[in-house]
Amino acid sequence: MATEKLGITIEKNPPESKLTELGVRNWPKWKLVPVAKFPWTFTKKETCYLVAGKVKVTPDGSDESVEIEEGDLVVFPKGYSCTWDVSVPVDKHYYHSDASLSSQENTSLVFGVFSKCQSS
Repeated sequence: MATEKLGITIEKNPPESKLTELGVRNWPKWKLVPVAKFPWTFTKKETCYLVAGKVKVTPDGSDESVEIEEGDLVVFPKGYSCTWDVSVPVDKHYYHSDASLSSQENTSLVFGVFSKCQSS
């Protein structure tokens, strides 16, 4: 079950059937081998699945942070500004979307359609 914290949606260890439905394994990959700390702004809505890694995400203007790690499916809204503090090298699949959807359920619907289009 997905939960929202500090403006991002996180689903811990989603079932493989959901990852297949979303087409996650066909999304582009991004890796960050050294540990690092850096500011980041998402210019598009991003859904990502962490294959490996651990990151503490701190939204701009906040003292609170949330940790994302291997096995997490995460949705960052367009325009989300934060600091990434990478403690374990990251390997992730990601998908960018400009759609402004309000719920994880709608996100799943869109990605299900995306996945079906990919296989046609």
